[in-house]
Formats: sequence, C-alpha cells, structure tokens
Amino acid sequence: MHVAHLQLADFRSYSELSLPLSPGVTTFVGRNGQGKTNLVEAIRYLSTLSSHRVASDAPLIRAGAERAVVGAKVIKGGRSLTLEVTIEPGKAKSARLGRAAARPRDLVGILRTVVFAPEDLALVKGDPSGRRTFMDELCVALAPVHAGVLGDYDRVLKQRTSLLKTARASRGDLSVLDIWDEKLAELGGRIMAARLAAVETLEPYAAAAYQDVAPGSAPFSLKIVSSLADASSEFAVQLLAAMTEKRDQEIERGQCLVGPHRDDMLISIGDLPAKGYASHGESWSCALALRLGSYDLLTSDGGPDSDADGEPVLILDDVFAELDAGRRAALAARLTGANQVLITAAVAEDVPEALGGQVVEVASGTATPAGGAQ
Repeated sequence: MHVAHLQLADFRSYSELSLPLSPGVTTFVGRNGQGKTNLVEAIRYLSTLSSHRVASDAPLIRAGAERAVVGAKVIKGGRSLTLEVTIEPGKAKSARLGRAAARPRDLVGILRTVVFAPEDLALVKGDPSGRRTFMDELCVALAPVHAGVLGDYDRVLKQRTSLLKTARASRGDLSVLDIWDEKLAELGGRIMAARLAAVETLEPYAAAAYQDVAPGSAPFSLKIVSSLADASSEFAVQLLAAMTEKRDQEIERGQCLVGPHRDDMLISIGDLPAKGYASHGESWSCALALRLGSYDLLTSDGGPDSDADGEPVLILDDVFAELDAGRRAALAARLTGANQVLITAAVAEDVPEALGGQVVEVASGTATPAGGAQ
C-alpha cells in the first residue's frame, strides 16, 4: 500500500496542492513552521478522519476559507483508489470514494497509517486519555468496524451521564437508567475485550521495537489497568454488576465510574512504570516503540486487509532530530523494505543518508519534489 498522489485545497497552510508521491522513503524537508507536518497530517486524516494534532476539525481549514478538501490516490492490492473528504465548519464532513459519494466512515481503514510525532511523548508522560485513544485507534486499525462501537459507546455514555445528573437532582424513577446500564455494559464490554486482545498482541512487537531503539535496556511491557476487579473475561457482565454496585456513588457524583472510559494502559521498563520513572530519552524510546510495534503488528498480521496489501504507511514526524546517532542508525535499519515511509525533518542531515528516497522541499505553503515542479 502507498499514497501515490496527495491533493489539498484550503487545508492548513495550503491554498492548493497537487503532489505526486513514490513508494519507499519520502522526506519532507523545510524550516519549522513551513507546513511539513500539515502534509503528513492530511494523509493521516484520510486514514482515520481525525487529526493527530488537534481535537476538532476547525483548525484544519485555512484561515479565511469556507472549507477544506483533502484527497489522495492510494495504490492498494494492485488497485488504484481515490479518497476525498470535505471539511466545512458547523457541518458534517462529506466524502467521496472514487467518483461516487460515500459515507465518511466508509473511508476508515482503506488507507492505514501509523504516525509517530513529538506529541506521542504524552503517551508515556501524559494522562490516561491519550493511552486510551492509542488503544482504540489500534483496535480500529485491526478491525475498522470497531469505530462504530466506539461511536455508539460515546453516545450512550453521554446519555447515561445526563440521566445520572438528573437522578441526583430528582431522586425519581430510576427504571430508565437500568436500560442505559445494559446498553453501556454491552458496548463497554466489547471495547474492553478488543483493547485487551490488541494490547496483548501488540506487547511482543513493541518490546522488540524497544530493544531495537534502546539496545541493552530493561524489558519493556504493557498491561491494561482496568476499572474492573477482574479484567480478563465476561466484561459486559462485570460492568453491569459494577454499575449496580456503584449506582448510589454515581448518582451522587453525576458520573459513570466504571467502564472503558476510566481505564488505562501501563507502560513499564523492567519493574518500574515508565510514567514518573523513565528519563526523557527512555520515554521517547517507549513512545517510538509503541508506534513501531503497531506498524510491525499491522504489517505482519494485517487484520482484515492482510490479503490485500494491508501494510500501513509509516509516518515519522520530526523523529530523527531527537535521536542520537546509534538510535538513528537502528531506526533507519528497521525502515529498509517498507512499502512507504514519510519523514519530516527541518534539515536533510537529520535523516540517515542510507535511507535515500524522494526529497520534497517545503516552504511557505508549497511542496516541491527536489529537482521537479510543484
């Protein structure tokens, strides 16, 4: 799988862009603030319909523009597919697959990406919400249908939270809450089971990646930290029982106190949690290992696309500048033979020469292949 062409209109700093891309390694080179990350963000957006940098779509639309359009031609399993998403403020996004209109969610999973960016340091040092998002994105990459389960859970969670706050004020009939308890338990159980399976499958890949980028280090491990007493099986049954047990507390606080929205993922180096104990370099290596492990998992297993060129596009946003020479060489060695790797760098010298590949020069809302026209 690879992106053969990227087309942008009023996306971030780009009023208009038409950029051919090649398989293998492509490095976007330019000073900070020139738009390198905007390019890889656009490709990531087509993969997941969300940005890895901001929570809402509004900042993606160029200042003064009415809408933004992101499109790409993707080569997958020998087929050429054209994806396009239109983002308009205050409106639902619209999409096209080829020449036909499509539901935006139909695009999720066609182009698969794994992105490592400086923001990923928060996976190690930040609060649990980032790690929950990481787990959920991995689940969706392995099984795109899971995106619908996550959306349904969020809607039910909001409705149940609203009912808890109403119940706190009125202490009236709580029979309606029983119905929402069952719905939340069923959907939450599916999410927790998917997360557990994904993390257990990811762990050996991430552990191997950590040893590659931090050779000789203590073992790397992952573990689900659950709001349930026994996070191993029958999640829906346990969730329903826990909600019944904690109902008085939930009504008093007006919050749902159990469920996947309260869970976390513990990242450890040796016997110690990385959060609070790992150095900056170790934290950086942990975050990189999570992304490289995800890439290796999706490449080797592939999920539903394993028979149709499911290897994801690997995006490394300003990674090499943070690595010493040994880690740069180790990472470069891992990239050999990848279908497509997209790298951003402030200076070309940050990227090991051994990678070679295409270079795209980025400056002031333009992206020009070295030696060619925009």
